Amino acid sequence: MTKETAIKLFNERHIRTQWDDDQEKWYFSIVDVVGVLTESENANNYWKVLKNRLKKEGSQLVTNCNQLKMQSSDGKYYKTDVADTEQLFRLIQTIPSPKAEPFKLWLAKVGRERIDEIEDPELAFDRAMQTYLKKGYTKEWINQRLKSIEVRKELTDEWQERGMKEGLEYAILTNEITKAWADRDVKAYKKLKGLKKENLRDNMTNKVSEIYVLYF
Repeated sequence: MTKETAIKLFNERHIRTQWDDDQEKWYFSIVDVVGVLTESENANNYWKVLKNRLKKEGSQLVTNCNQLKMQSSDGKYYKTDVADTEQLFRLIQTIPSPKAEPFKLWLAKVGRERIDEIEDPELAFDRAMQTYLKKGYTKEWINQRLKSIEVRKELTDEWQERGMKEGLEYAILTNEITKAWADRDVKAYKKLKGLKKENLRDNMTNKVSEIYVLYF
């Protein structure tokens, strides 16, 4: 098993996962997730029936479903339907199961919190502060991090005013800035630090973060 491929434990059952380095996404085996949540004796058949039903309903989950070769119990590799994190949460919403209910409640709670933050943006900063504290960061580090977020927002606002499009163009500009002070782009820097989905700036010391803010 390579560094890009991992087996994650989910409710004492194995979920096959695979990391896509280009897209910087985790992909999860849909059959494995279905098997865990439904406890079906034939998860493949359950997914086949559910897939057909979702297809008839015009679900984007089925339309955008990808396949990757994953190792089966017989040791061989077969094309397997996979879902990224967003698709996985959408899949969970379609499964009537007591094991899926906690996820559905959590998604509803997150949705409500985001709506509250639209009405009162200050709540987003409070949530960020609490999240960083729970992860063990010091208040000094958190204040520096929030400052860097503010600087980043001012910069992206400037980019937007100059006609830059959020997404690819922002990523290209960010890469160029990172190269200027680190002599490597964001992806190479994250690889150096052994990061995948984690935010690069969340894994910097205060000193390095201060330098990064100066460049931004």
